[in-house]
Amino acid sequence: MGDVEVQMERRHHHWARTASVAAVGILFALAGCTASDRPTGPVTVVDLLHQDWRHVVGVDADGDGLRVAATGRSIVEQDGGGGQSDPPVDLAGAHLVGVRDFTLRASLTDVTGDATLSVLDGPPVIADEFRIEPAGVRLTRRGDDLRITVFDGTREHDPTDPQPVADEDVTLHDPDAALGVRRSGDRLEVTSGGRAVASLPHGDVFGSGELWLGLSSDDGSFRVGSLTASQTGGSLATAGPVAAEAEPSDRGLQALASSGRPGFRIGAAVALGPLASDTEYARAFVGNFGALTPENAIKPQALAPRQGEYTFAEADAILDLATEKGIAVHGHTIAFSEAMPEWMRELPTGSPQQRHDSADALLDYLTAVVTHFRGRLDSLDVVNEPFDVDQGTDLQRNVWYRVFGPTYPTVVSKAVHDADPEVRQFINENGADVPGPRQDALRRLALDTNAQGGHIDGVGLQAHVYDLDTDAVSSEDLTTTLDSFERVGLLVRISENDVTDSAGPEAQAQQYATVLGTCFRSAACVSWTTWGIDDRYDWWTDEDGALQHGHDLLFDDGEPTPAYEAVRAALGG
Repeated sequence: MGDVEVQMERRHHHWARTASVAAVGILFALAGCTASDRPTGPVTVVDLLHQDWRHVVGVDADGDGLRVAATGRSIVEQDGGGGQSDPPVDLAGAHLVGVRDFTLRASLTDVTGDATLSVLDGPPVIADEFRIEPAGVRLTRRGDDLRITVFDGTREHDPTDPQPVADEDVTLHDPDAALGVRRSGDRLEVTSGGRAVASLPHGDVFGSGELWLGLSSDDGSFRVGSLTASQTGGSLATAGPVAAEAEPSDRGLQALASSGRPGFRIGAAVALGPLASDTEYARAFVGNFGALTPENAIKPQALAPRQGEYTFAEADAILDLATEKGIAVHGHTIAFSEAMPEWMRELPTGSPQQRHDSADALLDYLTAVVTHFRGRLDSLDVVNEPFDVDQGTDLQRNVWYRVFGPTYPTVVSKAVHDADPEVRQFINENGADVPGPRQDALRRLALDTNAQGGHIDGVGLQAHVYDLDTDAVSSEDLTTTLDSFERVGLLVRISENDVTDSAGPEAQAQQYATVLGTCFRSAACVSWTTWGIDDRYDWWTDEDGALQHGHDLLFDDGEPTPAYEAVRAALGG
């Protein structure tokens, strides 16, 4: 085996909980403490360098250290604008638990461009179009300049532009000296070579008892030669993702569905952050669901921030969990008008030669992605939301349309089939849940694609119910819809069901039960997926860009809602 393989063999299996501690008889002086209030007891030192970093994008083993490279990863807004930075965090490896006052030290060398170490109180929350920054401190070294940025986890008015509570720059005497973060009560001290370079009154940003780490670069690379955490007294240790300990329940939603209709899948859209950090979320998901859709991890901007470079690490972590728990995976998505990296959005299409070259680029991306996941996906949205955003029936003029023309779904479907003949292919769309022109157009698009040599198995009906007055789906309309697709030989997934509670929890529960119950009774409807697990992660922005908290899902702050009980009843529970 080469160096990389040796390093991988030395690390723990990434979904197993670990405990890696070494006690030494050294007491670290903590800034601001007197002899009487200084913690006492043995010092625990944890080696974080040789934990599992395999599923952190941009981080690779480098001999006895780590090599970190820029990935260009960002989150674009729905219109393709913006580009909020999304620096990676080690979610599927190890994080620290039992944290009180601590000292973290890191050796960052061979820096080209910049090097960032993030020490966080919890994982970031990643929504479709923005990232909510957690509390923590970020150290960014560029030359002999060290930028120290502290966030307190406040929910920002505009999450795409998080404002730190402290932001200062210091000049380092020795840029290659080890950097440190030391927390003592309500104070933070940043050190270089063991000497304090900044002291800040923000130690209280660390209150969860856990630490999560990120290594990233905006425009260069660097090497991490050592990374340790220490604490006097207490029980500092490392732990793996909490989902590792969750188990399917014989009283969960999937168990009920399988009892009444074998093969029918109950699914949910999931994110790696809460699967790794939130025990209640992980138990609710693994206990109740037999299928998952990665919310954002398989969208183009997550998989290929730069042309020809692929960042599969986080998606692989989610799929590894699914394999271990016996959960089916629905991939989301290939051809889409949104969530594209800049290089893909701006592929030139002005001349035949440009369209030819851009076609090669898109098909290279498609083939690389589908081949990478071959055999691990049960189904895949090969085309997502093809029609215009105003609920019409015209195809969006996205880059796929501009390169391949109006028959691009056929090109995509054929290429997906060539890369993975076994994955079931779906076209996913909103606003087509009830009979009408948009539903007719979706059915026609699927049939025309197959008539031209495509391999579409069915359609995804999103069933987002944002307003019960305008979006509610009746059993009669959904039955008619499902019958119409069954008559032409197409399967149906209820693919992204969520329901507002604006009319009260009972109305919400009734709508959930109507959609799932109707789907469950139809042979054409093969699965039902809700777009999320717990309302604590249900965040969106209004027209002014202000952050809003929704209550649209089956769990709320770890507790089942009336909608959950209604869904159980719809499955015969």
